[in-house]
Amino acid sequence: MERYKCNSVGIIGSGIQGVCAGLQLVKKGIPVTIFDRNDPLSEQFRPASYGNAGHFSPYAVLKFNRPDIIKDVPKMLFSSNGPLSLKWNYIFKLFPWIKHYIKNCNKTSMLHTAKYMHQISRSADESYEEIFKEIDTTNLVDKKGIIYVWSNKNLKSRNLEIKVRNDLGIKQKLLTQKEVLDLEPNLNPIFDAGILYENSMFARDPHAILKKIFKLFLSKGGKFVQENIQSLKQVEKDKTVLNSAKSEYYFEKIVVAAGAHSKKLTDQLGENIPLDTERGYHVHFKGMNNLLNRPVICLDRGFSLSPMNQGLRAVGTVEFGGLLNPPSKERIKYIINCAKEFLPQLDAHYDEWMGFRPSLPDFLPVIGPSSKNKNIVYAFGHDHLGWTLGAVTGKIVSGIVAEEKTNLDLSPYSSKRFN
Repeated sequence: MERYKCNSVGIIGSGIQGVCAGLQLVKKGIPVTIFDRNDPLSEQFRPASYGNAGHFSPYAVLKFNRPDIIKDVPKMLFSSNGPLSLKWNYIFKLFPWIKHYIKNCNKTSMLHTAKYMHQISRSADESYEEIFKEIDTTNLVDKKGIIYVWSNKNLKSRNLEIKVRNDLGIKQKLLTQKEVLDLEPNLNPIFDAGILYENSMFARDPHAILKKIFKLFLSKGGKFVQENIQSLKQVEKDKTVLNSAKSEYYFEKIVVAAGAHSKKLTDQLGENIPLDTERGYHVHFKGMNNLLNRPVICLDRGFSLSPMNQGLRAVGTVEFGGLLNPPSKERIKYIINCAKEFLPQLDAHYDEWMGFRPSLPDFLPVIGPSSKNKNIVYAFGHDHLGWTLGAVTGKIVSGIVAEEKTNLDLSPYSSKRFN
């Protein structure tokens, strides 16, 4: 087995969390090597950044650990025509996640999650803007805002969301149906009202942006090794080791940023982190991106429509089914039907895709040192906000690795909360 001399930091995962963390570290003069089984620059590689909704959503601080939602979960799971589904062969493996979810599904936990999502998300756009000064984002980023729409059947939930965001100081503009249609006249008026997050950014091609950030990382001296890391451990006070099938690598510190695949690594370290995956889907409608000026999220149906460079992207739903189950044609069909309800002009679709959202049952990410290995740092579990929080997580992680002081309270993101 080939051996390599100690470098400073090894990062497992070349998604948006790992690449942004790597970029911030090399900018501090710290040698970094990113590892992934897939090359981020490959045209065949279709990670989360390829398929997500492309929203920069710093306002999305309310998650699913809400007492107004839990009563509807069983009904949604048993419905074939809803935003939530379960692969029933996976239910026993999901029990640890469910146990923690039920424990965290109350008003106190909901407000705790909202508070600490806001603590980091409020700097999300600013953190990206710093990076965008160094890359060309022409035709890749728009700032026309993002619209949410809903029917009146869940007004109690909508009012709760609006109040919590107002209490946190998040700017939002309530819209009538007519005001939504003034902004997006092609929408079928099957909704009652909406909300606009003015000046919110959205990415017309998130994967293209990731590639540019990755190239920036390489240009500043970062390294990339295309290998699947199978194990890791801290062997001495300032020495950690990564092993692939053919090589062994030594570093002072390691960052685990492998998204939904992180659990197999944290389990090796003896941490009982209930990380699971919420599977999401998308399709494209080629040449139809001119039907919308900005993304529209349909809250009642749990999906969104985004005008991408590849076409109009219909994306969303939550499916619990793990990493190994095949994609569900029923989920694709659901998204297509929802898209055509809101935009009857849509025709044939293409590019059916499924990706994995790394989900924790209290819906806060894990950011910080391993509870048992201080030189192994975690950066995963961002759920639906992986794209939004990539740049700010990179800054936080780089500060942790460099042992810099911070004004942030990072204790709510610690893995210790599960042990």
